Formats: sequence, structure tokens, C-alpha cells
Amino acid sequence: MKKEEDNNIEEQVEEVKDNKIQEKNENSDLETLKAQLKEEKEKSDEYYEHLKRNMAEFDNFKKRISKEKDMMYNTISADIISELLPILDNFDKALNAETLDESYKNGMAMIYNQFNETLQKLGVEEIDALNKVFDPNFHEAVMHVEDESFGEKEIIEVFRKGYKIGDKIIRHAMVKVAN
Repeated sequence: MKKEEDNNIEEQVEEVKDNKIQEKNENSDLETLKAQLKEEKEKSDEYYEHLKRNMAEFDNFKKRISKEKDMMYNTISADIISELLPILDNFDKALNAETLDESYKNGMAMIYNQFNETLQKLGVEEIDALNKVFDPNFHEAVMHVEDESFGEKEIIEVFRKGYKIGDKIIRHAMVKVAN
């Protein structure tokens, strides 16, 4: 019986040792899993931050491209319109010329008005100059006179109309300035 008890005790001791070894292995596996989980979470956080930065960069890129597109449109429009403005100037001169043929003059006025309407649809505006204060951002002074009947830097005559599209100047108004 003693032998049986000793065997029983030895089996229990072995069982306890096996349980402890198994617990150590489980704890070791648990620690390994925790470490792997922590590492994966850090990688996930890093990927998430990277994704947020890329999304912000892409959003900024879209905004920048949109602004550049608008600026390019205005620049190209201004270049094309600046080539057409001498034609408009010649129509203006033709309308102011003396003629006996009223139908010819009416036809010229219709073309001139249609040309102006088309420019307005494109966003082109005439720069208001006559009786305004001279502004070098909008006007080009080609003559200067001293006349006390006019105010300081007042524009008294417009030789050539100026035009702008949005904030972009297509052509400065050519003017005569007093004082």
C-alpha cells in the first residue's frame, strides 16, 4: 500500500509539474500573443496615420489643381481676348466715323454690340476710367496736363479702353491725366 501511495504521490507530483510547465507555456504563449497584438496595433496605427496624411495631401492636390485650372483658364482667355481687342477698337472707330449709309452704320453697331455681349458672357469687363482717379494698376498715363478745373490725378480723356477678366488685367486703359 505504501508503494501504491508513493506511486500515487509521484503521479500527482508529475501532474503538478506538467500543469506548471503547461501554465508556463500558456503564459509564454499569452505574452507572445500580447506582444504580437501590440506590434500589430502599432503597425495599424502607423498605417492609419499614413492613410490620413495621404488623404490630406490628395485633398490639397485637388484644390491646387482646381485653382491652377481656373488661373490657366483666365490666362488663356486673357491672351485670346487681348488679340481680339484691336478688332473691337476698330469697330469703335468705324462707328464714330462719318457715313451717309445708315444701314451700314446700323450693321456695324449690331456687330459691335454682339462682340461686346460675347465678351461680357466670357466675364470681360471694361475698366472704368473717365473722370476717375488715376490708378497705375488699371490705367496707363500717356499724357499729363496742368488744369486747375480738374481734380488731383483725375483722368480727363481715354485714348484706348482697358479691359479685365476677373482680377486679371487684359489691357490697361490708355489715358490723359490732369494735375
